[in-house]
Amino acid sequence: MLIYNVTINIDDSAHDDWLNWMRDKHIPDMLATGKFSHAKMTRILVEEEMGGTSYSIQYTTKDRSTLEAYYKEDADRLRQDGLKLFADKFVAFRTELEVVSQQIPQNL
Repeated sequence: MLIYNVTINIDDSAHDDWLNWMRDKHIPDMLATGKFSHAKMTRILVEEEMGGTSYSIQYTTKDRSTLEAYYKEDADRLRQDGLKLFADKFVAFRTELEVVSQQIPQNL
């Protein structure tokens, strides 16, 4: 299992519109590709010197070939949507994470 992680810092002037767009449009569009089983968006609780608010959005996918298919078939189109709306209001970087172990307490 892999996690495709996108870390974004969004300018305060676009924050609310961006957050609504992420929840209502972008994340559902990502999941609609059929290449991710679920997504989690978290706010990063560190004050950024550059200002704005930072988020980590984690999309879980089953394997490398599925992630490569996303890059080839969907990534450019979905990234362009955000650039059109928020072009100079955010910075982003992407990382790929391999799930090595996942543990859930027995009492939950």
